[in-house]
Amino acid sequence: MNILTVIHEFPPIGGGGGQIARDLAIALAKRGHQLRVVSAAFEDLPEREMQDGIEIVRLKSYRTQAYRAGFPTMAAFILAANRYCLRMRDFTPDIVHAHFAVPGGPAVFPYAQWRKIPYVLTVHLGDIPGASPEKTGKWFRFVYPFTHSIWEKASRVVAVSEFSRSLALKSYQVPIDVIPNGIDYDAIHNRTLEPHSPLKIAFAGRFVPQKNLPVLVEALAEVKELDWRCQLLGDGQDRPQIEALIHQKELQNKISITGWVKPQQVVEAFHQSDLLFLPSLTEGLPIVGIQAMASGLALLLSDAGGNREIVVENKNGYARSPHDVQGYAALLRELINDPELVMTLRRNSLEMAKQYDIALIAAQYEAVFNEVLNSRKKS
Repeated sequence: MNILTVIHEFPPIGGGGGQIARDLAIALAKRGHQLRVVSAAFEDLPEREMQDGIEIVRLKSYRTQAYRAGFPTMAAFILAANRYCLRMRDFTPDIVHAHFAVPGGPAVFPYAQWRKIPYVLTVHLGDIPGASPEKTGKWFRFVYPFTHSIWEKASRVVAVSEFSRSLALKSYQVPIDVIPNGIDYDAIHNRTLEPHSPLKIAFAGRFVPQKNLPVLVEALAEVKELDWRCQLLGDGQDRPQIEALIHQKELQNKISITGWVKPQQVVEAFHQSDLLFLPSLTEGLPIVGIQAMASGLALLLSDAGGNREIVVENKNGYARSPHDVQGYAALLRELINDPELVMTLRRNSLEMAKQYDIALIAAQYEAVFNEVLNSRKKS
């Protein structure tokens, strides 16, 4: 089938949602489908290219930061995508797949309605009302009344976790399936797990309030006297605050910040690490968590949102309240002092990650797409 995928951020820009969309598109192309991805332009990225069997079209949306798309940028992408799709003549999709209810939903809605093409909506977290109030609360007050039609007229709505689904059902009375985020297990998994001395701790993501990085630094300060190193992979608006806190706690020789890196660089860093520390205030289903599992990392996560769906206490890691600095510190102390425990958790993570292999996830999406198309033929 011909699949048009629309997402406002696609690697190398954006966060986990873009990585998910990329890996899924590639996996679907490997299954014999024709994929065109419509995303946002950024700096000198090609306006049009073939990559891993998928065609990528990038539209001008005045994006200025790789790690962040503000409301004006998303609005510009919606308008650009509407215009592009309505004028598109060289590709006829059988189905449209929109990532993120906002801005992906309104980016495809006029085209899908006009051409009478079914669309499937994948919702992650920040596109759900109330999920990330510190990030999207202000603009959801204005756009929420206009979103109901997008959810209701979708042929299917898919959430990336049970948590995202339950949260979405509070605002939209529509059937919602759950298909978890996936990773290319064969490409990512660490074939030679080795312990590191000192213990190597990693964080990957945007430096934004949702990721709760001050708690990470505070917890590490509690075990400052022990032997460990931590690498923060990412960038964002909170970076000056985090850098100041690191200096205040005198941890600059133990915590390093890489700045924004490409997805492959995140995986490479994970292969040189032992533990993922992610104390987020909320998560849909963190792709970095699944990547970390496939890389053979133990998990130290908050118990917020979808994090509980990937960490099994005492098996592949631990989950604590987002603000439990002392709880995180106690676990860090135990892990730093017990390399054998860390290796057990790491081996279990590696095994548990197999269920998130992108080939399995792509097969689930393919089944959804086929069900949609078959139901259209019968009606």
